[in-house]
Amino acid sequence: MIAFVRGRVAAVTPLSAVLEVGGVGLELMCTPGTLATLRPGHESTLPTSMVVREDSMTLFGFLDDDEKGCFELVQTASGVGPKVAQAMLAVLTPDDLRRAISSDDVKTLTRVPGIGQKGAQRIILELRDRIGAPTGSGAAVGGVSAAQPWRDQVHQGLLGLGWSAKEADKAVEAVSDEAGAQPDVGRLMRAALQTLSKA
Repeated sequence: MIAFVRGRVAAVTPLSAVLEVGGVGLELMCTPGTLATLRPGHESTLPTSMVVREDSMTLFGFLDDDEKGCFELVQTASGVGPKVAQAMLAVLTPDDLRRAISSDDVKTLTRVPGIGQKGAQRIILELRDRIGAPTGSGAAVGGVSAAQPWRDQVHQGLLGLGWSAKEADKAVEAVSDEAGAQPDVGRLMRAALQTLSKA
């Protein structure tokens, strides 16, 4: 339906972004990692997937086509709707997701809110032959992306804002003590930006 959206970023909220396209503000539901790359007032292009329901039309925005492809593929598994699919991509990069499914890693999949033991086993069973091998595009930061997905999200966000990979690495390390058991990517992103602005 709508393959991508290009326009000026009018607003960024904790769950979505509004892109102004031809005088119309389109709200796109996005993961924290995608939102971290968007700056209000700047032009941006996001691949999109539209989910049409009886009572709603929701537009989901993604960092790249790989993320979009994973979002659409995981929804072909029974019991996985757009909200769970988006939660999977908020917790895991597309490559982490491929690794977890192809290696029967139930534990990694159950870290996603809304996916239990049986749900994870069903996803693995239904998608193992279709998910494909990791592409290497969402490279791990310091080799710990699979264990701590917030690191990759904050790192990618900083790169998207124009910082170098070396600066992003330092900032991620600087805020790692603040992560805790349930990392708030938005808060960690702000903390990382503060450490970079001080430097």
